[in-house]
Amino acid sequence: MMVSDFIARCLQLEEASAVQCYNENSSSNGPSISVPYLKDWHFVKEYPEYVAYVTPMFFCDDWLNLYLDNFRIHIDSDTQQPDKEICCSDYRFVYMGVKGSWTPLHADVFRSYSWSGNVCGKKRWLFLDPSQCHLVFDRNMKNCVYNIFDEVSNSKFPGFSEAIWLECTQNAGEIIFVPSGWYHQVHNLEDTISINHNWFNAYNLSWVWNLLLRDYNEAKEYIEDIKDICDDFEGLCQRNLAANTGMNFYDFFTFISYFALANLVLLRYMNRRYGNGTGSSSTISQHFSMNLGCLRKIASEMKSMHALEGNHDYVVDMIEAFEDPRFSKLCMHVGRTYIMIQEQSYLSLDFECTSMCDLVDLNDMKSYTSQIYTPEDLIKFIDNGVAELGDCFIEEQPILHVA
Repeated sequence: MMVSDFIARCLQLEEASAVQCYNENSSSNGPSISVPYLKDWHFVKEYPEYVAYVTPMFFCDDWLNLYLDNFRIHIDSDTQQPDKEICCSDYRFVYMGVKGSWTPLHADVFRSYSWSGNVCGKKRWLFLDPSQCHLVFDRNMKNCVYNIFDEVSNSKFPGFSEAIWLECTQNAGEIIFVPSGWYHQVHNLEDTISINHNWFNAYNLSWVWNLLLRDYNEAKEYIEDIKDICDDFEGLCQRNLAANTGMNFYDFFTFISYFALANLVLLRYMNRRYGNGTGSSSTISQHFSMNLGCLRKIASEMKSMHALEGNHDYVVDMIEAFEDPRFSKLCMHVGRTYIMIQEQSYLSLDFECTSMCDLVDLNDMKSYTSQIYTPEDLIKFIDNGVAELGDCFIEEQPILHVA
């Protein structure tokens, strides 16, 4: 729904309400009008110069939107939106709903985290712990309950009556954080405006990969009967995965490769600039190290599932990335974000005076393979990059220890 459509619907609803009040004793109340709800308005992207709000610091470790500020999440030309399109350009939204509007039961896109801040109005939230999510699906685990307040069929959803719901009311000026995998249903108790972000980072990246793997297996199973007559069965599976889930294995692999490179560049810069004494032991270096450890773990999981195995066509070239101004911007934004999060004030001014050329030692980076085709290549890339920091550094960062 466009903003103009939402306003028009609100005016229609107001007019209909006035007519109904005037004719409240009449047997005919006229046609009913559905309650309007404007969702997923990309306000930040549409009005980048109008800084209506600042993301709270504890929600700033946002890899998804940092990436989408510079790249598209899906790179296949068959389904990619034109550059001028706002749709799917980020996951920062404004919601506006009149009293009585609501959002059906769901888990968030990519199984991301989300936060929702009420500018005005009041919402009723109902949450279901991930350990109980199977209870709201049918016997085949395909269809989910749409509205938990409907008369839900016990025969179709046999576990629904056992679900234990957590409920809270959100007032104006309050923020709700939704962890990955929590199904929730939301009702506007008053006319409400809210700010909503979806995001993920090292802490919940495994949720994203697990969703992709599950949806890939479902997409593959759905068209298994045409496998023998399809020229590019795997390519079709990946296209269907992107259409259904919003990204495919190649998109996800590019994403984690770029963040591995950005974190490695920043970690090595910290080590060169400040040395082992103040660099590698600092909280910001520990954060970069933790990120690399989590990215390596995801790559290992992809490798164990044979994802992209045998790929010889699609490549992430790390050296080319350095020459891409979009990656430079991403890398600088990642650095600024962690300096802010870790409250490293002594680094802030120093980093603001730093260019991408200062961050990257190309001779250093060219000392190991830069072309990444498979998760195994990415694992080697991370291992080689970290190894050159020295044994003393690795000993201080247990998460980077490898077998």
